[in-house]
Amino acid sequence: MTYNSIKDCDLAHKRVVLRADLNVPVDDQKTVTDFTRIDRLKPTIDYLLKHHVKQIIILSHFGRPKGAPDPAFSLDFLLPPLAKHWGHEVIIATDYNVLAEDKIILLENTRFHTGEEKNDPAFAKQLAGLGDIFVNDAFSAAHRAHASTEGIGHYLPSYAGLLMMEELDALQKALETPKRPVMAIVGGSKISTKLDLLNNLVQKVDMLFLAGGMANTFLLAQGHEVGGSLVEKDMCDTALSILETAEGAGCRLLLPLDAVTDQRNKVDATKVPATEKIFDVGPETVRLISELLNEVKTVVWNGPLGVFEQTPFDVGTTALTKAVAHATKHNNIISVAGGGDTVSALEHAGVKNDFTYISTAGGAFLEWLEGKTLPGVKILEKGECRDNKTCCA
Repeated sequence: MTYNSIKDCDLAHKRVVLRADLNVPVDDQKTVTDFTRIDRLKPTIDYLLKHHVKQIIILSHFGRPKGAPDPAFSLDFLLPPLAKHWGHEVIIATDYNVLAEDKIILLENTRFHTGEEKNDPAFAKQLAGLGDIFVNDAFSAAHRAHASTEGIGHYLPSYAGLLMMEELDALQKALETPKRPVMAIVGGSKISTKLDLLNNLVQKVDMLFLAGGMANTFLLAQGHEVGGSLVEKDMCDTALSILETAEGAGCRLLLPLDAVTDQRNKVDATKVPATEKIFDVGPETVRLISELLNEVKTVVWNGPLGVFEQTPFDVGTTALTKAVAHATKHNNIISVAGGGDTVSALEHAGVKNDFTYISTAGGAFLEWLEGKTLPGVKILEKGECRDNKTCCA
């Protein structure tokens, strides 16, 4: 699939409505604790300014206000860090109808308006009236059909920003046109929450390694003893069906060989004592998957392998993230990871910068892996200029 990019557009003297994702993590004093999303927007801001746009009007949500102004969710706290990290003054506008002539304007939280999450055409048209073109640089919000992510695209020529194109390019290389063999590593507590993901991956990857609570259910379905570990007994038939589908698709589905229990004992993953629970994968499992990395060209990772937020049950996840990072550097494999817990695990292991690409998205990354069409991406596809839009390329 190809997309309209800002590199395809004559930007000079145009007012650009830029959808960003500034839903950044903050502490109790509303101080930003992670500037990743701010920093990764800078290349698009710089590109737009370098190409002499008349004005950049930024749209973003923050938190979950209930469709009305709420000081607790105001974006005003972002002005100092945006100016510092982007090197340009940014002002905030609370009135969408009256904008100053400043070069970069941050509009107040889009979710202060009831029309945002309803994707109300009237609100989308109001947003479109602010500019000449629409640029979406918020892949992390692209799975939501909101007025500022999808609706506005029906009224303005729509383009992907540099971060959006970076995300789409990385994900297409990982799943749509990958270097093979491809291994997917998927952790998580429940099959039921990742059913679409698993069904899609077994059709697209060569190896699928499952860990976490969902792996326990697969082990139980095969008749193994998993002790008191987290399982979904009602999903055992589904697990067997996925195993059958994987075999038919030529996908090697891998489960943990050994485990570390809540009692810190290393046990056979198929013979867990009744009084113990699996909290992490064991060293034999890490060794096996690490060795298999020598056979693959692409790795896609979503979800930690166990209760990684508790020491010492972070050992398995940390060891395998380091193994993937090593293979990325020395074997030239393509490694793509995404999801909030996954990124936290990589940061914890100190290898966040050693993967080929780390997605800034959570839900959008997961839905892409599930093979779903993302509304905020669909509107950017080449050939999607329609309604009353006129492409500016």
